[in-house]
Amino acid sequence: MTTLIADSVACSSHVHPIASAGARPEAYDVMVVGAGFAGAVMAERLAADAGKRVLVLDRRPHVAGNAYDRFDDAGVLIHQYGPHIFHTNSADIFDYLSRFTAWRHYEHRVLAVVDDKLLPVPINRTTLNRLYGLDLQTDEAAAAFLASRAEPVDMVRTSEDVVISAVGRELYETLFKGYSLKQWGLDPSELDKSVTSRVPTRTNCDDRYFTDRFQAMPAQGFTRMFERMLDHPNIDLLLGVDFRDAREAHPHQHLVFTGPIDEYFGWCYGKLPYRSVRFRHETIDAAQYQPVAVINYPSLDVPHTRITEYKHLTGQQCAQTSITYEYPSAEGDPYYPIPRRENLALFKRYEALALDQSDVTFVGRLATYRYYNMDQVVGQALAKYRWLASRWAKPEERSPKTSRVRTR
Repeated sequence: MTTLIADSVACSSHVHPIASAGARPEAYDVMVVGAGFAGAVMAERLAADAGKRVLVLDRRPHVAGNAYDRFDDAGVLIHQYGPHIFHTNSADIFDYLSRFTAWRHYEHRVLAVVDDKLLPVPINRTTLNRLYGLDLQTDEAAAAFLASRAEPVDMVRTSEDVVISAVGRELYETLFKGYSLKQWGLDPSELDKSVTSRVPTRTNCDDRYFTDRFQAMPAQGFTRMFERMLDHPNIDLLLGVDFRDAREAHPHQHLVFTGPIDEYFGWCYGKLPYRSVRFRHETIDAAQYQPVAVINYPSLDVPHTRITEYKHLTGQQCAQTSITYEYPSAEGDPYYPIPRRENLALFKRYEALALDQSDVTFVGRLATYRYYNMDQVVGQALAKYRWLASRWAKPEERSPKTSRVRTR
């Protein structure tokens, strides 16, 4: 792999040696925009499986996208853009990523601050006992308690409907409403039901945030996993550049785009709404700051949504610890597509344009405006690669060797 760095961007410790931009002037088979999960998986498969020559570019000065992690001054491996916890039920996805990393077994646990209590999230029997001073001993007792609180909803349409119909208004107000208001800038009654449908309610005492078959963290971090994924002689990296500046400078036959789909089309129908996050990283002069990796703050009286302590994720042992505060924002890098009916309708207009792009493939959370987990993005990219490979296997559909990507 050759790494090309824009002159204005400093080389980080995670970037491979710099080569001159003129090292490979000939055309590439594929340009991949974005070095996050979607782009890296597509690039690796195109290079290693299909034998294509691939240029991967990213406007950031590093690979791994939002999963980028780095060692801070205290020697703690922190996640620059907030915690990323890998989990999946797919053996195929886990086995694929295992080609590029060893794993540290890790089961994620989250607590929420309510008054002077720390309560397990998602709601389980322990949550109910601590919050209400109960002594529910069985799943049946917890289920009966929740049923007594639940409020029937004729048709579940919104995130508010999901929670109230399952656990009632009091638990909704206590654990969900404030957090959702801060996270999304919208009342849960204005959000699609898919948001809170992602968080289960349990009647047992299982306090794990996820129950997937595979739960683990890359042993040397996400960035190192990405570097190995992209370490192929058919792959070049161009970091710290904007796609619009690099597109014409580097001839290619096909484009894989993993950025915001509305940006690709010049926001011709208007901007798709995204939610961003501001991160505040701190080092604490103590071995441990909190009992679990993530503590949520659902109260509107607290400006941040959660605090992450990374040593729980990495298993590192050192004198100091590092934490991150998260402050959701309407401005900044796009992180979360906002799941509302009108936003989906706007996306569908862009999707119709994308379907007309025979020489461009759109993949990933931003390009398909989906609120995907990491494993879902990997699965989508693997499936999209297989689709592309089968299409290119048909001689009548192969692009001419000298063709260029169409510019709109």
